[in-house]
Amino acid sequence: MNYRITIIFFNLALLLMLTTITGCNKEETTEGKKRSFLQIGEFTVTRNSPDFIEMRDGADRTLILIPRDAELPQGYTRHQIIRVPVKRVAAWSNFDVSALRSLGVLEDVLVGVILPAEQWHIDEVKRGMEAGKIVYLGNSNAIDFEKLKKQQPELVLTWDRSVIPMLNELEIPCVITSAPVAMCLNARMRYVQFLAPFFQRENEADAFFARVSDALKEIRELTSYALKEPKVMWGDIYEKRVLVEPGNAWVGELVELAQSDYLFEDVYGTSCIEISTERFLYSGEDADILFTYSTPSTGATSKAALARMNPLLGRIRPLKTGRVYAPMAHYSQSGDKLDEILTEISAILHPELYPGYELRYFIELPDIDPVIPGDQS
Repeated sequence: MNYRITIIFFNLALLLMLTTITGCNKEETTEGKKRSFLQIGEFTVTRNSPDFIEMRDGADRTLILIPRDAELPQGYTRHQIIRVPVKRVAAWSNFDVSALRSLGVLEDVLVGVILPAEQWHIDEVKRGMEAGKIVYLGNSNAIDFEKLKKQQPELVLTWDRSVIPMLNELEIPCVITSAPVAMCLNARMRYVQFLAPFFQRENEADAFFARVSDALKEIRELTSYALKEPKVMWGDIYEKRVLVEPGNAWVGELVELAQSDYLFEDVYGTSCIEISTERFLYSGEDADILFTYSTPSTGATSKAALARMNPLLGRIRPLKTGRVYAPMAHYSQSGDKLDEILTEISAILHPELYPGYELRYFIELPDIDPVIPGDQS
């Protein structure tokens, strides 16, 4: 099957997904009871009744959501029971914090994070930390569990499976919010619908999904007029390994949807998956655009700076005659603006279709670092 046919089939499949999007949230009536089921990548939500919801998290663990005043159900351990709406949350990842913002509960429920105050770009988090409501719990390798316990969270959102035994000992329920396989575009858009039942914010989650879905439809329609299909890479070469976004990740699917050629489309696995240096350099021979993981604060100030950081990276075409984009500092904390991020990536791929567009989440790297007046270095 050639490339053009592959793209046609991909777009038809995604169009079917978007036009029948309520199919995986279908309610069925069985013996007078409504049962709804939602599959979101590796996550599931099964609503057995208005007061009993069964969840499966990223570690394939079963969690039961019940009202705060309901009796405990039989047949489950205390670690599986979560009373809703949850009122106090500690969150490990920027992704989950931005999801709480999408649901409109961040300022009310967040009490603990694992980034210090100076690294936050979300106003609600900065205000909460300044007021002492939200505390820094230590980095992911050195969580201060005493401080966590003092914050009295009713739920921890984390990607780290290793903390489950300690949280069980502290009798703090947790949800593993990462999975072994990278989130596809549909799962990335729907993730807030997985978190929504914990806070009884299903309407807000549906509104978020609708907004992002509308943006994706606009991208598909506009890029159908594209005359060129840029070849795109998303990843980095580090000192000891090479990491890229696989083709099954949302960014890979978006690039293909937006009438572009994602050069790691055949790679499958988790986000930031490791590949060989040879494969990266081979793809880099034809690439037009590189999205780097590095940020200006970590040294990605120009193409020349990237090449100095790792000379191998300097061999690929985007650093010579193509374009290179780095995420701005607030990008990773802007998941609640997913519709804008998707649109911006599309504008980067096809600037001719977005005249006058100003970047807000990425920065295009110049060939060399600008000369600062008076700098003699």
